Amino acid sequence: MAESTGTGGVTNESSESNAPLDDAEMPLADHIEEMIKRLGVVLVAMALVSGVVFLVADDLINFIWYSLLPGSAQLCPDAPADVAACPRVYDPLGLILARLKVSTLAGFVVALPLFVYETYAFMRPGLYPRERRYYIASVPASLVLAVVGVAFAFLVVLPVIFTYFLSYSEAAANIAFGLTETFGLMTLLMGFFALVFQIPLFVMLAIMMGITTRAWLASKRLYFWGTFIGVAFLFSPDPTGMAPIIVAATMITLFEGTLLLLRWTE
Repeated sequence: MAESTGTGGVTNESSESNAPLDDAEMPLADHIEEMIKRLGVVLVAMALVSGVVFLVADDLINFIWYSLLPGSAQLCPDAPADVAACPRVYDPLGLILARLKVSTLAGFVVALPLFVYETYAFMRPGLYPRERRYYIASVPASLVLAVVGVAFAFLVVLPVIFTYFLSYSEAAANIAFGLTETFGLMTLLMGFFALVFQIPLFVMLAIMMGITTRAWLASKRLYFWGTFIGVAFLFSPDPTGMAPIIVAATMITLFEGTLLLLRWTE
């Protein structure tokens, strides 16, 4: 009988055929070398996708910008009179940096499920067949959740944040949108939400593989809440506090929603 133990629970595999037959001892140096190679695959794939998207980056920049910043006193010469605020470039590399940011965002979204798969391939020799099925199923789920996270940021979070920015700025100063800084905020939040929306996947995967249990996670929820709030405020570029509050609330909602779903299906 093979036994697999974790932080929150114990899983017994009663059949010898279910044992991880591929598991074998390897020197630490070989483990590190394999891990570096698999991480390199992820980085190369991210770079290739980013390079392809860079070719059409201008169209993506225009789409994102004019979708999130409609209506302002200062209008772009080439835009319809009631469509969008004009982006301003204050340094020679501003437009190139914006192109790099949007292409990197696309590469990051595609690299997330590939990272999950490469992690699975690295751990596969030590996994039971049941655990392998769970891990493989998480690869397409990771891509779906990343796309949903980007869409949530684009359709819900960023419009709320920019409406808030405009509401408290218009009475005090003339608004001028710098392309590099403003677009950096847009892409950073969309990429961050692509990562944040992986929380349900990580929680469910950890529980199904026997690493922990729903009850243990529920008992430690305040620690997780504190971690989410700390991460949101630490990595947010918004000094007003609006963006980190929304990010932290989203992380807590995803965490609690996953635990509630698992309780119903337990």
